Amino acid sequence: MPTAALKTVVHDVFQRPMHVDEASADALAALRRSRRDALLERARCEHLGQVPWSTRAFPVLAALAPVMTSPEGEITYPGDPMCLYAALSVAVDSALKSARIAADGSEDLPFTDLCPDWHCPPSKERRLSARHGLRAERDMESTPDSAVFDPRVWDEQARNDLRAVTRRLRPKVFLVSTVSPGHRYALEMARLVKEEAPDCLVVFGGRHMDETMRYAPADRSVSLEYSSTLRAIEEGRAEPVVDFCVGGEGYFALDLLMKAVALAMDLDRTRARVRDVVEMLSLLGAAGLRLPGSSLLCARDEDALHAFPVRGGKYDLAQLPSPYQGFAVRARFPVFPLPDGSPARTAHMTVTNACPYHCDFCSESALVVGGLKRFGASPAEAALERVCEYVSYGAAAVFFDDSIFWAGTFRAIHEFCEVLRAARTAPSPEQLPERCRRWITGDDDWQRLRDLRFGCQVTADLLTTLHGESEVRALLSTLREAGCTYLYLGIESMSSEVMEHVHKNLRRTIDLPWKKKVRTALERIREAGIPVGTSVLFGLEGENRRTIEETVEEVGQLVDDGLVMLASPNILTYHPATRITRDHGVQDQLDYHSPDVDNRPPYIYFEEAFPGVVSRRLSEDDIWFIHDATAKRWGTTRNSAEPALP
Repeated sequence: MPTAALKTVVHDVFQRPMHVDEASADALAALRRSRRDALLERARCEHLGQVPWSTRAFPVLAALAPVMTSPEGEITYPGDPMCLYAALSVAVDSALKSARIAADGSEDLPFTDLCPDWHCPPSKERRLSARHGLRAERDMESTPDSAVFDPRVWDEQARNDLRAVTRRLRPKVFLVSTVSPGHRYALEMARLVKEEAPDCLVVFGGRHMDETMRYAPADRSVSLEYSSTLRAIEEGRAEPVVDFCVGGEGYFALDLLMKAVALAMDLDRTRARVRDVVEMLSLLGAAGLRLPGSSLLCARDEDALHAFPVRGGKYDLAQLPSPYQGFAVRARFPVFPLPDGSPARTAHMTVTNACPYHCDFCSESALVVGGLKRFGASPAEAALERVCEYVSYGAAAVFFDDSIFWAGTFRAIHEFCEVLRAARTAPSPEQLPERCRRWITGDDDWQRLRDLRFGCQVTADLLTTLHGESEVRALLSTLREAGCTYLYLGIESMSSEVMEHVHKNLRRTIDLPWKKKVRTALERIREAGIPVGTSVLFGLEGENRRTIEETVEEVGQLVDDGLVMLASPNILTYHPATRITRDHGVQDQLDYHSPDVDNRPPYIYFEEAFPGVVSRRLSEDDIWFIHDATAKRWGTTRNSAEPALP
């Protein structure tokens, strides 16, 4: 039965101009002193010189919700869970800075008494021996990896594994990152954790939260889409197993929430109640704590929805803590083969957070994400240092997950490639920039840097109509010389009739229709000596059986001509905040919460595809046809060990 409508309470303490309520500041300071004094008194009674870590740490568990119920060969080589690592980057950094330091009255630590237990970052030896994939393995004990659950496929084994890891850790906070197609599994994960650890607080973040909950400052209201977690719970369509939701630029908001949880938790580390955490959030804001970025933090209490909108200053992506700081690089991408033929250990990296294009189907557009963030000050040098850090962690290759590499800015690409090429060809490590030498400390680091390969994503327009031919050829040459050995290009469709509706096709010219544009871009990439993989998206506006057949055949011709090494067919899945979802009138019908959806063939052959949320332009017969026709026409090039890209 639907629950009674929750009253919404907006706490605007994190969006006012800087103002400190002296009474709140005094109350916060007094609270911190009293908690530290209590811990110190316990330590004295036990004849300890300081408060031991064992009495300060409380266990946490983080998870990436999967989008698949069956492997079906689609995710043979999954990448690392970077959306989760990135979301955790600030919170993990704060906890690691505060860990194992005595609660002796210091006001400078992010956590001054109780602290989330992310253990210790893996040693170099553990990083270099880390195996592919991420499950509860013995070699992950006592590192942040041991507090991350990443099943990739949601099946009975994954359920049992989650129950087992919950029983082992007994987490006080369960953090879940989810996209919309994984949301139903995120809800089931939350339920399983609550069953095993009833006092555990459950926090949802990720793209689904970004797309389904918004704050309108004009009337101080919170808008929840039909498919949002909180609205589904309020209307009785989902179980009340989620306590907090974080949307927007949530790096800092999640860190704030963890600090509030630590202060709200009793010193015996038994539990923290939602209403106590809400009070701590209000106190922290009133006492003057301010956060960068724009985000929305919501808490679901028994009788109210508490919303904490955050409107802070701008920040530089390069200034965020490294997502891999606490985690080993485990991904192996076969598009980067080692001399022995095995796939190279591959790190993920981003230098921009969104796509500058406005494709109506894409949830990575800056219009959906809320703006484009980049590596700011000295971007090329900052990116090079991050690459060297990942090389020191054992990475032999790097894949840049940016929707378009450096947002498609030729100057930025050239500058980065020049500093990377100079580093890879330097006479010795001593010739590297100072900020890189701290990472390249051994012969093995130096050899990996010299041999480093990387890949990135580009568009057909970027390599044809947006720049002159000589500029494009010079850019591709620069990429190759810097070590780029793989490019990924979104074809989407080979039908001009379909592509007329897609903003990716920015520069329309009579003499260069879409088919020719794609072929021209691929020919230029091949001439530069860089292998290329492609993605194709069926179900866009204007799609029908004729345009499907046209795309299958035209991509087949590209395969026959040796222009693509990989071709990945995908089915358009409606994301809550995209324009095509609104245009097709399905925003209030998206079922991303029901646990009993019959996810069956042919849907399981495509990542993120489920009955009821795929394009209305496709029938089930069409989806079967796409599956069979691409397998037959594209042969082994179709999905041949294609890495699962976020």
